[in-house]
Amino acid sequence: MKFLCVACDEQMQLEERALPGDGTLVAAFRCSGCDSVVAMLTNPMETRLVSSLGVRIGGEEVPEQPLQGVRGGLSTGRGDAFADQPGPSNVSAVQWSVDAVERLNAVPSFVRGMVKRLYVEYARERGILEITPAVMDQARTDLGLEGM
Repeated sequence: MKFLCVACDEQMQLEERALPGDGTLVAAFRCSGCDSVVAMLTNPMETRLVSSLGVRIGGEEVPEQPLQGVRGGLSTGRGDAFADQPGPSNVSAVQWSVDAVERLNAVPSFVRGMVKRLYVEYARERGILEITPAVMDQARTDLGLEGM
């Protein structure tokens, strides 16, 4: 992804990248032609999505690969890309209530795994044994995701 200056039609350059510590990501880009600046602020969920994909804002330029556009258009996501992975936690296994599973199944499939992981991490960090719709509501509030 590249940012273009609307006035100059030039590619903007990364000026600043910051992780304030509240789960957000801030990136500022400057146009070398007219010196205008644009900033981007992601919420915690967007920041986790970008991080989980291995994207680095302001990363190095990578040469285009043969058939890159074709491969990108044909590829499909792996169903287990965001599957729970074993690791240290203070809870052996987090259970899901029937109502919570139904609610999770209403989330679009391409982000469902990431959303599930957010709720599981939230529950583990707080010692919650079962994820219910009430826990999901509280997690959305605590993580600042009410508008999503």
